Amino acid sequence: MPYSDIDITELLPQRRPFILIDRLLDFDTERVQTCLEIREDNLFCDGGFLTESGLVENIAQTCAARMGYINRYLCHETVKLGLVGAIRNMEIFRLPRIGEQIVTEVTIREEVFQTTLVDASITVGEEQIARSEMKISITNIARKI
Repeated sequence: MPYSDIDITELLPQRRPFILIDRLLDFDTERVQTCLEIREDNLFCDGGFLTESGLVENIAQTCAARMGYINRYLCHETVKLGLVGAIRNMEIFRLPRIGEQIVTEVTIREEVFQTTLVDASITVGEEQIARSEMKISITNIARKI
C-alpha cells in the first residue's frame, strides 16, 4: 500500500481538529517524513502563520506517525500514546504562512527501551525553516478508538 493511501488518523493518537499532519510521505525504521498544508482554520495558526507551538506539535506528531506505522502495520498492534520528554536546540528560522506546505523529517538518533531521541527538520520547498532535537517516551497505553 502506498503511504499516501494511509489515513493519517490510523497512525496518530490525536483526533481532529488537533491533527497537524496531512499525510505520511516516507517511512523506514530510522526515518520518517510527513507533510502538512497550513490552513487558516488550523488551531495553531495566528496572524496568518503556524505558531512555534504548532511546529513543535508537528514534529511530535511526525514521531507519533512513525511509531503508529510500526505499531499498526509492522507489529499489528494498537497505536500507543507517546509523551514529549525534552526539546533541545530548537531553532526556528521563520514561521510557515497559510497556504504553504511544510515537510517534516525526523531521523532516529538513538532508541533505548521506550525512549527515542530524534533529530527533526521542517522545510518549505528547499528552505529549512526549523530544526530541533526531541526526546519521546512511548507509553503502554493504547489509543482509545
